[in-house]
Amino acid sequence: VAGKKMAPAPKTLDTGWRGVWPALAAPGLPVVSSGRSAGARVACRTAAELGALAVLALSFPLHPPGRPEKSRADELLSTGVPTLVVQGGNDPFGRPEEFPAGPYELREVPHGDHGFAVPKKSGLDEAGAMGVLTGAVAKWLAALG
Repeated sequence: VAGKKMAPAPKTLDTGWRGVWPALAAPGLPVVSSGRSAGARVACRTAAELGALAVLALSFPLHPPGRPEKSRADELLSTGVPTLVVQGGNDPFGRPEEFPAGPYELREVPHGDHGFAVPKKSGLDEAGAMGVLTGAVAKWLAALG
């Protein structure tokens, strides 16, 4: 472990999300389950059982960096609800072109890393990157109805 960030086990994260969900889900109001990185995995794994209208997955960690053979695509492919993935173009946890075809929408933040930061030489600043992200999300949410 030696100074590396370690996310809690998936079962622990899922249990915590299930516990919080009732406070988010007001009767009669649709809820989009969302998360970033490990939270995106939680949203994907639990959406159908919790009755989410849809899933918004930011920086979905398709695989550990440098380990594409350890794919987590099954979690993304089995949400059972409309799903949007917003992914940085240079995300070491999975670049957009690495994602399999599936029943979800995928939008890229050009040159973005796992936190959507973009290099200065990219020609896109932080505000521009966030504009791409928020624009994609707003358009997708509007299409949900």
